[in-house]
Amino acid sequence: MMGTIINAVTIVVGSLLGLIFRKGMPERVEENSLKYVGAGIFIIGINGVLTSMLSVDPQTGRISSSGELVLVLSFIIGGMLGEYFRIDDRLNQGGKVIENKLGAEGFAKGFISASMIFAIGAMGIVGAIADGLTGDSSTLIVKAMIDGITSIVLTTTLGYGVMFSAVVILIYQGAISLCASMLSNVLVGVLLDQICMVGYCIVLLIGTNMLGATKIKTSNLLPAMFGPVIYNFVISLF
Repeated sequence: MMGTIINAVTIVVGSLLGLIFRKGMPERVEENSLKYVGAGIFIIGINGVLTSMLSVDPQTGRISSSGELVLVLSFIIGGMLGEYFRIDDRLNQGGKVIENKLGAEGFAKGFISASMIFAIGAMGIVGAIADGLTGDSSTLIVKAMIDGITSIVLTTTLGYGVMFSAVVILIYQGAISLCASMLSNVLVGVLLDQICMVGYCIVLLIGTNMLGATKIKTSNLLPAMFGPVIYNFVISLF
């Protein structure tokens, strides 16, 4: 789990640096910076979706796509479940409680957005499995460097909440590392690509929300992450 611990520490350090840079920042700069961050996150989401969906034939060089049906079904069913159980509202309520106790305005938004951005992606899953099976932390260390830099930028615009996303990473990636022997033969190939595809679509929507283009409750889409798993299980029965 060393890689996961390093990842969490870099998020905390990056957040602390972001808080330092945030002090004395003019309101106009802070407001526009949120849009710049949103644009960057949108591009990361687009890149992740395309990488997960598109493949190139090595012989003909022809580009093909896959996973469209899985994506649509995952979003529809997952989104409906999220709305039914009011996941976004409950997470925000929990964040507001912590926000009131800490006196940190905007805690909920920073915590939820950062947690989803840092947790989603193939690097976290594959890296945690490798860390748990062989002790190879190299992938997670690279992810830690990226997350550390991202946390600096996010904290300057979203505040204290970003720092606490390190707890989510510890639990999420730590659980994968501990269960690595069981997950190593499952979260691979097409299934891993499909999970990342759905995840990066959620990241993309976080970016459009920050840009002000949409007002989607992205936390309600979290059940969609299980869509590819259920889809592939059902397909395997026939």
